[in-house]
Amino acid sequence: MYEFAIAWEWLAFAMRWLHVITAIAWIGSSFYFIALDLGLVKRDHLPVGAYGEEWQVHGGGFYHIQKYLVAPASMPEHLTWFKWESYVTWLSGFAMLCVVYYGGADLFLIDRHVLDISATTAILISLASLGIGWLFYDLLCKSPIGRNTWGLMALLYVALVVMAWGYTQVFTGRAAFLHLGAFTATIMSANVFFIIIPNQKIVVADLIAGRTPDPKLGAQAKQRSLHNNYLTLPVIFFMLSNHYPLAFATAFNWIIAALVFLMGVTIRHWFNTTHARKGRPTWTWLVTALLFILIMWLSTVPKVLTGGEKAEVAPAFSRFAANAHFPAVKDTVSTRCSMCHAAEPVYEGITQAPKGVMLESDAEIAAHAREIYIQAGRSHAMPPGNVTDMTTDERQLLTAWFESAVEEGKTQ
Repeated sequence: MYEFAIAWEWLAFAMRWLHVITAIAWIGSSFYFIALDLGLVKRDHLPVGAYGEEWQVHGGGFYHIQKYLVAPASMPEHLTWFKWESYVTWLSGFAMLCVVYYGGADLFLIDRHVLDISATTAILISLASLGIGWLFYDLLCKSPIGRNTWGLMALLYVALVVMAWGYTQVFTGRAAFLHLGAFTATIMSANVFFIIIPNQKIVVADLIAGRTPDPKLGAQAKQRSLHNNYLTLPVIFFMLSNHYPLAFATAFNWIIAALVFLMGVTIRHWFNTTHARKGRPTWTWLVTALLFILIMWLSTVPKVLTGGEKAEVAPAFSRFAANAHFPAVKDTVSTRCSMCHAAEPVYEGITQAPKGVMLESDAEIAAHAREIYIQAGRSHAMPPGNVTDMTTDERQLLTAWFESAVEEGKTQ
C-alpha cells in the first residue's frame, strides 16, 4: 500500500509536469499567431493571393512572414500543422483529472456538506458535464445565434457563469474551479480538433483538387479561434487556483469565477488592440485591477483579512499559543487536522504530511497560525472536502483565535 501511494503521487506529478509543458507550447504558439495575424501589413509588392506580411527579429536572425488567406499558387512540400500542442494538453489534463480527482474523489472531488453523493456519481457528473457542455456549445455556434459573433460570446459568458454556479453546488470548491477550467479547455481543444483543423484540411484538399474552397469554412474556424483567444487566460487562472483557497473555497467562489472571465476579456482586448496597431487601450488595465480588487473583497466577505503580514513577522509561539482561544484551537486542530498533518499520518492514503506541514505540537500549530486561519478559518479549503466534519463553530473559533492574537500583537 505504501509503495502504491508513492507511485500514485509521482504519477500525478508526472501528469502535471506534462500538462504544464504542453500547455506552454499550445498557449505560446496560440498567442504568437494571434499577435502575428493582427500585426500583418498589406503592401503592394506582395505575391498574388498574399494578404499581408510581417518582418520580425529573434535569435540573431530576421524572419519575413507572409500570410495567404486561402493558399499560395502551389502548395509547399512540407506544411507544419499546429495541433498536437492542443491535443496533448487536453489529454494530459484529463489524465491528471483522473489521477488526482477521480482517484482521490473522497478527498478532493466530493464535499458531502455540499452534496452527499458517491464517488461514482460524482465522476459520472464530471464526465457528462465535459461532454454535454461541448455539444451544447457546438450546437449554439452552428445555430442562427452563432451568426452574431459578439451576441454569441455574451450568451456563452452567461452559460459559463451558470456552469460556475452549478459546479460549486456539486463539488468541493477546489474541484469546482478545476472543472470550470477543464470545461473551458475542453471547448478550446475540441474547437481545434473538430472544427479548425478539419476545416483547414478541407480547404487544402479543395485547392489540391482545383476546387474553390467554401469561405464559410474559414469564417467558422476564425470564430472558434476568437473564442479560444478570450478563454485562454481564465483557464490558466482556474488551473492555478487550486493553490489559493481564498479563490475557490469561499462563499462567493462562483461570482469570483464570473469576474475572472471578464478579466480575461479586458486583458486580451488590450493585447489584441495593441498588436493590431489600433492604439493602446490602457483603460482595460484599470478595469482589470478593479475587478481583481472586487475579487479580493468577495473572497473575505463579510470581513476583510486583517494583520496577516504583521503576524508573520512577530514571534509566532508566544502570541498565538498564549492566546485565550488556543486550548480550544489545539483540540480542534488535533481532532480535525493532525491525522494528516503529522510525522506519521494515520489517514488512509496519506504517507506524509501535506506540503510538509505538521500540526502536532503547540509550536507547530502556532507557527502555522496564518495558514490555518486562511485554509480552515476564512475558507473551507481544509480539511479537503471537510472529511473530518469541521463545524462552522470550529471555523469561527480558528478565525477568532488568529484575529484576536493579531490585535493583541498590535498593542504590545
